[in-house]
Amino acid sequence: MKLAHLTSVYPAYAERFYAARPGLAAGSFSEQREALFYDAFAWADAWKAALQPLGYEVEELISNVAPMQRAWEQEHLSPAPERDLDAIAVEQVRRFRPDVLWFDHHDARLLRRIREQVPAIRLVLGWTGSAMPRENAYADCDMVLSCSRESVERLAALGHRAAELHHGFDPRVLQRLQPSESSAEMVFIGQIIRGSEFHVAREKLLERLADALPLRIFSPAPPRGLLRGAKQLVKRGLGAAFRAVGSSQRAERWAEAERPVVNPRLAPHMVDGVYGLEMYRTVRDAKVTLNSHADSSDRYASNMRLFEVTGVGGCLLTDWKPNLGEIFSLDSEVSAYRSADECVEKARWLLDHPQERAAMARAGQARTLREHTFARRASDLDGIVKNALSAAAVHVAVH
Repeated sequence: MKLAHLTSVYPAYAERFYAARPGLAAGSFSEQREALFYDAFAWADAWKAALQPLGYEVEELISNVAPMQRAWEQEHLSPAPERDLDAIAVEQVRRFRPDVLWFDHHDARLLRRIREQVPAIRLVLGWTGSAMPRENAYADCDMVLSCSRESVERLAALGHRAAELHHGFDPRVLQRLQPSESSAEMVFIGQIIRGSEFHVAREKLLERLADALPLRIFSPAPPRGLLRGAKQLVKRGLGAAFRAVGSSQRAERWAEAERPVVNPRLAPHMVDGVYGLEMYRTVRDAKVTLNSHADSSDRYASNMRLFEVTGVGGCLLTDWKPNLGEIFSLDSEVSAYRSADECVEKARWLLDHPQERAAMARAGQARTLREHTFARRASDLDGIVKNALSAAAVHVAVH
């Protein structure tokens, strides 16, 4: 079965990735894509590696990395100055002719273009995290997947077919991490979108911890020009803020934006965000990594950090959710807090007890490598795909 996964990356990551690799932008499409995948940002090619043993032929497409997409254009298409990055993505899907399109994007117009030009597609899957963008392509998807049980419930209430699919960890990352000469006491890595309903609780928590603990915050905050525009960005959803920029023009506007506005109480503790292997090294080497779900994840634990931190053997201190015990054994594989005061108390205990902290990190890693890899998730996704295709076939037969 052929599956195309179409996604985009955070523009700040792409900019930093190429800045750290002079000359790569002049390389071939394959060279650039291989380097991007190796860096393991977000999902990278983890689904491709996990689904291939199940009989899938997978094409991973990243629509908004301009140098890479333009390299593909030069290698496969005749010159056309008016051709934008979306048009390149459409052509990539058309040539691959997938049975299944996993549209990890928010742009409904792009999805409609693909469906019009690639009628052989039998199933379109969408994706959302806990923060569902108001501008989305759900109506043009046959089913929407989400790591967030809250989103699955909201989607179902809106009349969309939806299914839960957890994030996972790619064990190949472990072979790519170089030794480090330094480590931080306690780190937090993530967005802090101010003045929105998404990170109000997170920001208050970080204020409390910054006053009490040796906390370092790695965060790409909203640009100054988006302080007002952040409200519009947030309307599209946290997933859009983190991943989705659908055209080269929008990517350029992100890249040219002014520096972030940050909470003045947090500013002394903040440094720029880290991504890919650099992020994995940071959480592996930190004594404690803090996790705090967005406000939209008010009932269920679901974000990527759960598996990224534990997967590389970091010690995770995360916010308690009713389902967290289904994922990890509390206080032996991960530590969980229910309030800011409890978070401070548990962080101090972990920092003061290195042997117990190391034992928890080892146990958390063992659990993730045993139960929370992409290989395990691929089996879940395979079942979702086959059930959806069977249901579609029955629907066609009846009508």
